Amino acid sequence: MKYLGLIWSNLKRKKLRTVLTLLSIFVAFLLFGFLFAIKDAFGAGVKMADADRLIVRHKVSFIQPLPVSYGARIGQVPGVQDVTHLTWFGGIYQDPKNFFASMPVDQDQFFVLYPEYTLPPDQLYHWKKTRNGAIVGRSLADRKTLNWKVGDIVPITSPIWGQPANQPAWNFEICGIFDTTKKSADTSTLYFRYDYFDEARTRGKGEVGWYTIRIAKNAAPEAVAKKIDEQFANSPYETKTETEAAMMTGFAQQMGDIGAILIAVLSAVFFTILLVAGNTMSQSVRERTEEIGVLKAIGFSGTLVLLLVLAESCVIALLAGLAGLGVAWMLLAIKNPVAQWFPVLQVPDEAMMLGAVLALGLGIATGVLPACYALRLRTAAALRRNG
Repeated sequence: MKYLGLIWSNLKRKKLRTVLTLLSIFVAFLLFGFLFAIKDAFGAGVKMADADRLIVRHKVSFIQPLPVSYGARIGQVPGVQDVTHLTWFGGIYQDPKNFFASMPVDQDQFFVLYPEYTLPPDQLYHWKKTRNGAIVGRSLADRKTLNWKVGDIVPITSPIWGQPANQPAWNFEICGIFDTTKKSADTSTLYFRYDYFDEARTRGKGEVGWYTIRIAKNAAPEAVAKKIDEQFANSPYETKTETEAAMMTGFAQQMGDIGAILIAVLSAVFFTILLVAGNTMSQSVRERTEEIGVLKAIGFSGTLVLLLVLAESCVIALLAGLAGLGVAWMLLAIKNPVAQWFPVLQVPDEAMMLGAVLALGLGIATGVLPACYALRLRTAAALRRNG
């Protein structure tokens, strides 16, 4: 601690250079935080996935429907404990910009399969008694362009399903606002009753998007999935059954390998920053050759001089790196600018810890060569070089 003043004095020697170095590292770690938040947002569905849940979808494509009658047959497969179905609706409220995830579901089975969502009992009761009732997630209800409350009547349109029979729009009554017990769970979806949807739609009656099932505790997911798919083999609606995590991973990978893209971008950024910061530290140490000689002359050991140079490099990297991570975390915590596409957008804790380790590593990597130069520098040579 007694050498902090000396380190601080060295940082103030060339203020503009120090500031520019700090800014370059700050921007790199700000980008690091944002990219990791996006990567985490793509994988939010995987994190939320339950190990005991399987998804049964059409074998050809996720967008192909399945008959609603499949639900009873799936429920009779050994190892299946609970079954429900969901269908993508794709609702829009007033303006195309107000697009959000929305799905018709079985109001009696939905919370059985998704216990991570919580709804007050009175609101759940009201939803089950209201034919055109809907429930919305907390983050969706609080969206500034919506600001929905329980009791509101909201007209929704769907580019997929068009208008309901004899109505210009789908009119839903907000019966409840649900929250979640999982940090990574999405609360930006509207759910409404399937019976109302199936009765009012003009096409696709008796069909659903996919099934979610919960298997028994002692059942093997692979065995249950195989039995389900064998039951519907060679039918007009063949199925593909997989774990919820596998389905979410496959869905995210349709947009590309986000992890590989992230690593490529960050590698290029950090390599550039490594060169910039390393050159800055090397230049700074060479400018202080005579001062290093004086320090050694008055009793500073070579090891201590090496540690001082490394400490200076690490201070720069940690100050700027942690500041960049902190600003990224704070900005996303205050407001999610892309809530429409990424409802869960935050810098994960593991990214903050990894960023701190990378900042320290960057400080050591950029300071090790200048520090070794200072260690090997002979006192007489240093004093004579600038004498």
